[in-house]
Amino acid sequence: MKLELQKGSRTRILAAAVLLIAAIFIGRLFYLQIIQHNHYVEAARAEQEKRFIIPASRGEIYAMNGEDPIRLVMNQTVYTVFADPATISEKDEIVKTLREVAGGNVRTGFEDLLDKDTRYEVLATKLTTVQRDKIKEKNFYGIGFQAVSQRVYPEGQLAGQVLGFVNAEGQGVYGLEGYMNDELSGTDGLLQAVTDVRDVPLTIGKDNIRVEPQDGKSPVLSIDRNVQAKVEQALAEGAEKTGATDVSAVVMDPNTGRVMAMANYPTYNPAEFNKVSDVALFNNNTISKPYEAGSVIKSFMMATAADKNVAHANDTFNNTDYIQVADRTISNAYKGVTGTITFQTAMQWSLNTGFVTLAQRLGDGQNITQGARQTMYEYYHDRFRLGQATGIQLANEASGRIISPDEEGGNAVRYSNMSFGQGMDVTMVQMASGFSALVNGGTYYQPTVINGYMTDDGMKAEAAKVLQDDVISDSTSAEVVEMLRTARQTGFPGIDKAGYLTGGKTGTSQVPTSTGYSETDTIGSYLGFGGSDRPEYVIIVQVSAEGKAYGGSTDAMPIFTDISNWMIDYLKLRPKS
Repeated sequence: MKLELQKGSRTRILAAAVLLIAAIFIGRLFYLQIIQHNHYVEAARAEQEKRFIIPASRGEIYAMNGEDPIRLVMNQTVYTVFADPATISEKDEIVKTLREVAGGNVRTGFEDLLDKDTRYEVLATKLTTVQRDKIKEKNFYGIGFQAVSQRVYPEGQLAGQVLGFVNAEGQGVYGLEGYMNDELSGTDGLLQAVTDVRDVPLTIGKDNIRVEPQDGKSPVLSIDRNVQAKVEQALAEGAEKTGATDVSAVVMDPNTGRVMAMANYPTYNPAEFNKVSDVALFNNNTISKPYEAGSVIKSFMMATAADKNVAHANDTFNNTDYIQVADRTISNAYKGVTGTITFQTAMQWSLNTGFVTLAQRLGDGQNITQGARQTMYEYYHDRFRLGQATGIQLANEASGRIISPDEEGGNAVRYSNMSFGQGMDVTMVQMASGFSALVNGGTYYQPTVINGYMTDDGMKAEAAKVLQDDVISDSTSAEVVEMLRTARQTGFPGIDKAGYLTGGKTGTSQVPTSTGYSETDTIGSYLGFGGSDRPEYVIIVQVSAEGKAYGGSTDAMPIFTDISNWMIDYLKLRPKS
């Protein structure tokens, strides 16, 4: 009887143990399948779903080829190789293949990236389609490819300092690429999808997400590739003839504010920016390097005086080659044209005394009063917009500076110097823009390098933007245009194509130093226009080199003439009626 009770007890104990174990399993299953259901669903989704960036295409950049847009910057597809370190199984073979196929395109230390506890690591960049295919045929688990764009320049170095470039990090720097980086970049898209074991996205799945990328804008420059090529050639030839190390030019349509050409010598090829040893080559000196305007400013001074009706071309003054302002004696560079002479003669011989006299006549006739200085500042700075950034669509534009008469230093001596271009900092694009308003009848257009944007239907042109339409009167503009035409034809007869309207002003700028002005360095410049019955292009040229003296008439003017005569033929202008 006792043995039977023991035997029954064992059975009951065993049964209880089985029930207990079953309860534990059931409880665990309940915990995993019910309580922790959402957790494991999310874990499975995280394992199976991947997020892929769909890169936007960077906008291409066009220029004008006469009336038609032409590509200056294109995109070429290259590939980024990436890995999911959690899923790779052939590390040694992957490393070997990448070294053999990708070569210098692999990231430094890419082998160590394969051991990281991450889901996405870039192993190599900028692979060609052939390189991608050689790696792809190995069928490695956990290795993927992403198509990206690389900039290509079919015109080589043409307009390089206008364009800028895209650096190794994919950011636009300098020029248009830097200024418009966000607009050119566009917005990347997103693909979130369930993938197979090879990370290939599957097309099914209710949780799939696809956001299409928004490609970047494709601007069409106002730069005409033919004018740009001619200007770059003329600058290179001018540098060779003069020995100058820095030569720059801007060609602008004065009736729209559009830049037709903008160039510096020397320059660089944006496709080879990483080979440039002197980063100064990346700068576009026409917008980023302020300088003292020199005698080309005399056309602005004459316009100011004529517009205020205090002096005109045929009015006279007594020239003794010297004029006193406060404690300073100002003299002419060219001496001997003395006595009673007209302001037209002062323009032709670039006589400083004549333009200081104009500044005095804006005052009480004898002194450059506060009122005279206010008038000069209003015209120079507020109307012609010298000494302030133009807002042109290029990175790294400098503003320069014109000291107002309300500031310390804005005295009569400074303003006497400003009447002939000293004591003020401007840029070439400011001078071209202000001069365009001076010769076109008094309308200041927003200077621009953008002609429009490419769409699926072709180029959509941007309208010219007027910032001020009464900078000076029509009659003042016509008077100064005729003065500049007469000065050029008198001083340099026979160098222009006959029958056309051509005029301009020379400039020789001193270079300021910490102790005054350099005794060895000068900048030669020429600012002028050309056309048939009205100015249809404006050209400014600048020539310089450290430790050398250059003149406007001897060094800059011949480059202007070369470009100007070519422009008349290229634009198919008719002789003056």
